[in-house]
Amino acid sequence: MLVALFRLLARLPLSVLHGMGRFFGVLAYLWPGKYRRRLRANAAQAGYGDPRFAREAAAQAGAMIFEMPKVWFQTDSCLARVQSDDEAIVQAARAENRGVLFMTPHLGCFEIMARHLTRQLPLTVMFRPPRQPALAPLLDAARNTSRLRAVPATMQGVREFVRALRRGEGIGMLPDQAPKEGDGVWAPFFGRMAYTVTLPGKLAFPNDVPVILTAGERLPRGRGWRVHYVRVPGPLPADAQAQAALFNAAMETLIRRFPQQYLWGYNRYKTPRGAPPAPDAGIAAAAASGDRIQ
Repeated sequence: MLVALFRLLARLPLSVLHGMGRFFGVLAYLWPGKYRRRLRANAAQAGYGDPRFAREAAAQAGAMIFEMPKVWFQTDSCLARVQSDDEAIVQAARAENRGVLFMTPHLGCFEIMARHLTRQLPLTVMFRPPRQPALAPLLDAARNTSRLRAVPATMQGVREFVRALRRGEGIGMLPDQAPKEGDGVWAPFFGRMAYTVTLPGKLAFPNDVPVILTAGERLPRGRGWRVHYVRVPGPLPADAQAQAALFNAAMETLIRRFPQQYLWGYNRYKTPRGAPPAPDAGIAAAAASGDRIQ
């Protein structure tokens, strides 16, 4: 039923879907509650304290949700709207023949990025299983194609990642989801400590796998998306906290290119149950000092 509904929504013009999403995104923001407070607090933490910024960020979050059916079920027409001037970054990483780790934060249209990348190489991506089992058939239909494969965020998924890298393929994950206790370390993110996943460093460090931050900037009036890449400089540090700080710095650089399209309403600074207390951001930044991304 949900698959049929999403296929129906996919027939609408992208500009209409974005308009609908912006309307409902602002509506959700105007409703007093935890979402609005968190969005404004997280944006202000990064230096974006203007209420007009928060309102636009909420509108962009709605557009992100409503564009998904189009990206999932009318992929070819969406890919025709993708603009990119930085594909040489991916080509250079592929030429190293160690596979490529792509990290796509909750910025812009992260769903279009996976499909765009499969134009260059097969891609295995990791997603957490949906909390509602009824959504599983929809996500399975949307996130598995001939060159795109979705695996769960489990040890089996990690093993599939390792196999894909050995084949010289790409792997993709969301680096700004708060991990479970034991799967992360505390690292600075926009001046505040955030519990940050350590899996990217564990995958990339042993074999010096190239790491690229990616995002699809949503263009106005339904014109499509512009692709952005940030290559994380190597070699990576051996320390997990230093790796996490480096990746977070790369994310900050990418997010500041079009910050209204980051998902500021996500609870990025939560403390997972059982995780150690967060250290002071300044002390941690000094301890995990490394190259900053330009």
